[in-house]
Amino acid sequence: MPPDLLPADTIADLSAHAAAADDQPVWPEASWAALRAAGVPRWAVARSHGGQELPYLDLLDGYERLAGACLTTCFILSQRDAACRRLRDCENTALRDELLPPLARGETFATVGLSQLTTSRQHLGPALTARLAGDDIILDGTIPWVTGATRADHIIVGAVLDDGRQVLLALPRELPGVSVGPPLDLAALVGSMTAEVHCAGVRVERRWLLAGPVANVMTVGGRASTGGLETSCLALGLTGAAIGYLNDEAGRRAELQATAARLGEEWQSLREEMHTLAGGGVTAPAAANLRAGANGLVLRATQAALTAAKGAGFVRSHPTQRWARQALFFLVWSCPRPAAEATLALLAPQACD
Repeated sequence: MPPDLLPADTIADLSAHAAAADDQPVWPEASWAALRAAGVPRWAVARSHGGQELPYLDLLDGYERLAGACLTTCFILSQRDAACRRLRDCENTALRDELLPPLARGETFATVGLSQLTTSRQHLGPALTARLAGDDIILDGTIPWVTGATRADHIIVGAVLDDGRQVLLALPRELPGVSVGPPLDLAALVGSMTAEVHCAGVRVERRWLLAGPVANVMTVGGRASTGGLETSCLALGLTGAAIGYLNDEAGRRAELQATAARLGEEWQSLREEMHTLAGGGVTAPAAANLRAGANGLVLRATQAALTAAKGAGFVRSHPTQRWARQALFFLVWSCPRPAAEATLALLAPQACD
């Protein structure tokens, strides 16, 4: 990534506010303002809509650097960019032309509420249902995970009809019947203001429809599933922060040098694998294997940093305890079954006969 796309001052601003963004249930205004000032909201938007349309490798590099500085802010950005990608890929050109330009300028904020179609509460039946009523679509139920819900102008949501077909919609948050619950009491990334969103007879005009009704709407038009390279990229960004701390400590403590070197080599290997996949096409099995490797490494690297910090690292003001808590998020965030099973196999390997 060219240096002028992510100035050092932006990274410094994010790092300075990272502890508060993780710990306090308050929107990280200063951090988001730093991203806007650096033009980061333009990265994932096409030039035709006022964005920069960064090459995928540059986009991943940017995410990795942001995640190493402040995972909370980068997580928020990832959910906004996921919404932008859904808009980009939809066939509703009028809606795309309406919503993407102000998103690229950072004037509006969009996020996603799609986990109910992929990973959340699948065993309980549809969390969010839809029914057709003339030219409208009526939504009822709960969207269990919505990052930045109270700040969103639009939420890209997925809902299920009685016949099993699904729809994707750009839901205006201020429609009657939409209510946002309190921020979830997360173990980390509290400032992401992730909450449940409830819909009670919400009437949505068809002009907000992105795709469907159709079976498996998340796969229509070649749309990527959850658990892709972006999530692994953020895990590797957090890993890089922990390894950077270990390397600094190893410069003063020889007993840490071998550990820092081993983790650093594994980190570089996974980064190279990610770049190879990004440049040559991503398959679901390859993405799941990378995700499992990134999950395992971020857990070990952050816990190694905490171990090296000793008792001081267990104090809330120390970054190593924050990194160790944040690493747990990758075990549950956008982790579909193949990635979860691959992660479990690494964490609890079978004994050899």
